[in-house]
Amino acid sequence: MRETTLLATLAAALLTGMTCGAWAQDAAPPDWPAVKCERYRKVWTDVMARRGNAGLGTAFLERHEAFIASGCTSRADVCPRTPQELQVANLLSLGAMNAGMTGSFLPFACRD
Repeated sequence: MRETTLLATLAAALLTGMTCGAWAQDAAPPDWPAVKCERYRKVWTDVMARRGNAGLGTAFLERHEAFIASGCTSRADVCPRTPQELQVANLLSLGAMNAGMTGSFLPFACRD
């Protein structure tokens, strides 16, 4: 009797594991670019809530907002020109790294 109970328990455990595995395979993988953008948007919101936008130029703010509005897929063209903009870019970079993104994700580039 104990062997029958043990076998039934083992069979149930195997079936449960196989079912969970099937669910995991059937589940759609996360949209990683969208996940990264949402994480980055949160970092941006947190930085702005803590320090505000004092010393940030219109071009910096507009280009940064356009990057987020694009789903974080537009070309990197946010150029920090003032010490305050550089500070914000550094805070965003650190926050993005802590949220699991690489430096290539960031929108910062000065082309001139």
